[in-house]
Amino acid sequence: MAGEFDPPLDPLIGPALADLEARLGALTGLAPAERAAILAGATRSLEEDVRRKITRVLVLEVNAARLTGRLTAGDSAGRWAEWKQSVAKPAFWEGLAGPYPSMMPRLRTVIRNRCAAALHFAERLAAGRPALTRLPGAPSGPIERVEFGAGDSHRGGQTVVLVHGADGHVIYKPRSLAVDAALGELLAHLGDSTMRVPAVVTWAGYGWAEHIEHRHCADDTELRAFYRGMGHWLALMRLLGGSDLHAENVIAAGPHPVVVDCESLFAPHAKARPSGYGQATDLAVELVDTSVMRTGLLPGRGVALGWRGVDMSAAGALPGQQPQVELPVVLDAGTDSPRMGTEMFELPPSANHPSPEPVLGHYWSVIVDGFDELDERLSELDRSGKLEALLAGFADCPVRAVLRSTESYAELARMLWHPVALHNDVPARAKAAALLAKMSENVPGAPGDAAIIAAEVDELCDGDIPMFDTTPRVGMLCGPADTRCGPETDLVADAVARWRARDHGLDRRVAQAALVSAYLNEGWMPDEERLSPGLIRTDRLEPRRRTAAAGIMRGVLDSAIHGADGTVTWITPLLNPTGWAVQPLSADLYGGAHGVAVLLTAYIREAAQGRAEPVDELPGLLRAVLRTIRLAEDRDAAKRREDIKMRPEPPGAYLGLTSQVWGWLLLRELGAVGEEALARARALAELVPEAVEADDCYELLSGMAGAIVPLLRLGERAGEARWAELARSIGARLAALAEERPGGVCWPSPRFPQGLGGLAHGATGIAWALSRLADTTTTDIPGTPAPSGLSGGPDISGMPAPSGLPGGPDISGLAAPSGRRAEPDAAGLVGSGHDPGRIRRLADAGFAYEDTLYDPAQRGWLDLREDGFTAAAWCHGAGGVGIVAADRWAREGGARWRDRLERAAEACWRDGTGWNHTLCHGDLGVWEVIELARAAGVAPVDRARLDAHILGSLEENGPISGLARDAFAPGILPGLGGVAYQLLRMHPDCALPSVLLPDLG
Repeated sequence: MAGEFDPPLDPLIGPALADLEARLGALTGLAPAERAAILAGATRSLEEDVRRKITRVLVLEVNAARLTGRLTAGDSAGRWAEWKQSVAKPAFWEGLAGPYPSMMPRLRTVIRNRCAAALHFAERLAAGRPALTRLPGAPSGPIERVEFGAGDSHRGGQTVVLVHGADGHVIYKPRSLAVDAALGELLAHLGDSTMRVPAVVTWAGYGWAEHIEHRHCADDTELRAFYRGMGHWLALMRLLGGSDLHAENVIAAGPHPVVVDCESLFAPHAKARPSGYGQATDLAVELVDTSVMRTGLLPGRGVALGWRGVDMSAAGALPGQQPQVELPVVLDAGTDSPRMGTEMFELPPSANHPSPEPVLGHYWSVIVDGFDELDERLSELDRSGKLEALLAGFADCPVRAVLRSTESYAELARMLWHPVALHNDVPARAKAAALLAKMSENVPGAPGDAAIIAAEVDELCDGDIPMFDTTPRVGMLCGPADTRCGPETDLVADAVARWRARDHGLDRRVAQAALVSAYLNEGWMPDEERLSPGLIRTDRLEPRRRTAAAGIMRGVLDSAIHGADGTVTWITPLLNPTGWAVQPLSADLYGGAHGVAVLLTAYIREAAQGRAEPVDELPGLLRAVLRTIRLAEDRDAAKRREDIKMRPEPPGAYLGLTSQVWGWLLLRELGAVGEEALARARALAELVPEAVEADDCYELLSGMAGAIVPLLRLGERAGEARWAELARSIGARLAALAEERPGGVCWPSPRFPQGLGGLAHGATGIAWALSRLADTTTTDIPGTPAPSGLSGGPDISGMPAPSGLPGGPDISGLAAPSGRRAEPDAAGLVGSGHDPGRIRRLADAGFAYEDTLYDPAQRGWLDLREDGFTAAAWCHGAGGVGIVAADRWAREGGARWRDRLERAAEACWRDGTGWNHTLCHGDLGVWEVIELARAAGVAPVDRARLDAHILGSLEENGPISGLARDAFAPGILPGLGGVAYQLLRMHPDCALPSVLLPDLG
C-alpha cells in the first residue's frame, strides 16, 4: 500500500538553506519572524520539489542496499530506519555520483535557483511593502506564512508566491503585471460589472496582486450573473486572443468570475499542416482552433498521457464529471522493499465553481446570451472607431505564448528525471529532443528549431517549465536561453483582424457544442422541464413525417463543411472514450461519419421508393462522406505501414473498430457500396485483437463486447470462420472479467468500478452479445485458428453445469467472486471447442444482474451512475433493456422476455419521452421500444397516438438533440441524423434495419 516515503534530505539541501538564512538575515525591512516564515516556506517547497524528482532513485537505492546485504537490522522496519540513517550522511549523496553522474549537478542547479528565487522575493517584499497597502485585502501587519511553488516554476525556479498575514493575503508574481493592469482598465471603460480582474501593483518584471477569495453564489440570481459573466469573458477573450483560461485561472467570487492570470493574451496564430485526412477535416480543425475554443474557457477533454479525459476548462472541470487520474506513489513505504506504483485519485474541486454542486447544463443559454451580449457591445465600439484605441495600451505589455502544453512538458520532465536518464542522460536528452521535434510537426506553432529544443530540454533538466513571451507590438517570441522564434508582427492588429473576420454564428454553435463536453455520459439531460408536444393531432401523420425528415436532412446539408478535394465533415459534439469533445466527425457509427453515411444511404433509398421527400443534393453528399471515410482509413493504414505508433482504437460496436466494420457491412446491405465493404471491414477487423488487449471497459458501446456480433456477421458475409473464432475468444475473455454480484454477474471497469446495468455500458449489453454468441451453433463455427495477437480467457468448456441459486441462475464457476477477477487460462477457448450452453448461462447471469436493478416502486431499472434514480434511455435503463428483451423474445420466446419488454415499454412511455428526440436518450429511441412491444402485444400506447406525440413535439420545439439546445449534431445515435433515420422507419413499408443493436437486421 502507498505511504509516506521521507528519507532525510538535509545533507543535500541544508547548506543552501543555511546560506539563504544568512542572506535573509542581512535584509532590512523584514522582521525576524517574517524572515523565518520566508525560510520555512522556501524549505517546504524545496523539499517537495527535490523529493518529487529523486524518489525513484531513492526507491532503487534502498532496495539495492537490502539486496547487497548492507542493511543488517533484524526486521524490515529496522532496515528501513538503518537506511534512513545512512541517507542523513553526506557520504551517501557523494556515492550517487557514480551510478547517476548527471543527478547531483542538476539537483545543485535546482536548489540554487529555488533559493535565489526565494531571496529575490524577500528583497522585493522588503522594498515594496508600502505599496501593498493599495491592494484590497493585503495584510497590514506582519507576514506570518509564505507559500512558494504555486503553479509551475519558470526561468530559474521562479514561482508564484502566496503571502499570508493575520489580517489578509497578497499574491506575488515573478512576471510583469502590466497586462493585468491594462485589462483592468479596459474592463473599467466597458463598464462591465460582471467581469473582474484582481487589483495589481506593477514593478519592472514582477508585481503584486490582490488575493481573490472563493465564494459560492448565494442564490439563482447570483448564479445567473456569474454565468452571464462567463459569457462576457468568452466574448472578450475572443477579441483579445486569450488562450489559457483553464480552471485554475478563474475564481468564482460570488456572482463574479474573476480572471486571476491573464498573461496569455494576443496569442500568435499558427496554421496547422495538412493532416492527410482531407481538406474538409483540415478546414474544420482550423475553424475550431480559431474559434472561441481557443480561449480555454470552454470545456474540452485532455489527450495527454496522465490527463486523458480530464476537463480543466474555466467553465467546466465539474465534480463528478472528471475521470480519476493515475498518479505515481511509493508502495510499501516504511519498509526495506519499497516500490514504485500508481494509484487512482479524484481530482480536487476547483475554485472556478460558483456552487458546491454546479449544474452547468442549466445555464448553457445564459452563457451563450452573455457571449452574444458583449460581442454586440464590442462590435458597436468597432463600428464607431473606438475599439482599436481601447486596445492600444496592450501593445508594450509582456505576454506569454503557450506553444506546448504544460502536461507535455511535465511528461518529458518525468522521463528526464528517471533513474535511467540520470544514469546516462545523453540518450534521454536525445529522446526528449526527438519527441519535441515530432511535436512541432503535429502541433501548430510548436518550435522545431534544434537550438530552441535543446534549450527547452536544458530547462526541463534544471527543473523548470520552458516559457515563451513577447510584447504584442513586437510579436517575435523570446524562449529559453534567449532563443527567438516566430515572425515580427503586430499581435494586437492581428487579433483585431481575426476577430473582425470571425463567423459569430460558428462561434456560437461551437460554444453550444462545447458546453456539453463538461459531461462524461451520453445520456445526461440538462433540462428539468419536459418538451411540450403541443396539440396531439393524429391527422395527416404521413405528410408530417415526410416534412420532418426532409427538414432534418436539409439541416445536415446546410451544416456540412466541404473541402475542395471532395471531402466533407461537420463540426459537432462527439462522444469518444474520454467523454465529449467538439471536433470534426470521427470514424464511428455512434455520432460519426459511418453513421452519417448510413443515414444518407437510407434516405436516398427511401426517397427513391417514394417514402421520403427527394433532396437532390444528398447523393453528392453521400459520395463526399464515403470519400472522406476512405481517405481517413487509408491515411491510418499508411501510418501503420510507416510504423508510426498509434494508440489502439477502442473495439466497440458504436465507438471504435467494429463500429466501422458494422458500418461498412450496413452500407453493403443497403446497396451503397459493393465488395469493397468486405475488404475494408476485414482490414479493420485485423486490428481488433490489439484493441481488445488494450480495452479496459468491456462494454457494448466502445468495448470488446461490442465486437462480438459485428465479427460474427463479417464471418458470415465473407465466408471466413476466423472472425467467429475471434468473437469466441472475446467471449472467453469476458467470462474471465465477470464478477459475481448477488443474483448475477456484472463487468466492473476502471471508469465504472461499481459495475453498471443497461445496454451501452453495462450488464444487459454484454449479456446480449454473449447470448448472440451462444446462439451460434458449433457447426456454424468450423474449428479454425483465431487471429494471432489475442490471448484467450479461461477454458469454461469443462465446467460443471450450474444447479441454480436463489434469485437467479447458478453462476458458480462462471465468474470470479465479488471484487476479484478470474485469472485467464493461457489455453482460453481458442481451439478448445465451443459450448454455447455455458456461454448462455453466463449471459443469463448478466441478465439476472439487471433484474436485481429493477425498482418496483419507481417501475424502472436503476442507473447506478445516479444515486437511487431509474433511467429510461437506450444507453441506460429501460430503453436498452427493452430493446434486448424484444430481441431475446423474438429469438427464444418466453414469458420472462415478454414481461420485461412490457415493463420497459411502459417505463419508456412514462419517463423516457419529452426530454429530446434522439435515438440514444430521447423520443425516437422510445418509439422503437414501444413498436417492439406492439409486436409482442404489450404496447402501452396505440401507434397513431405515439406517432402524433413525436411529430407534435418536433413541430412544436424543432428537433432537439439533448446535447446543447441549438447545436446541430448529424450523428445517428446522439444527434438529429438518427431522428431522421427513425422517421424513415415509421413508414409501414420501410425495411431499414434498426441501429439500436449492432446487427444487420
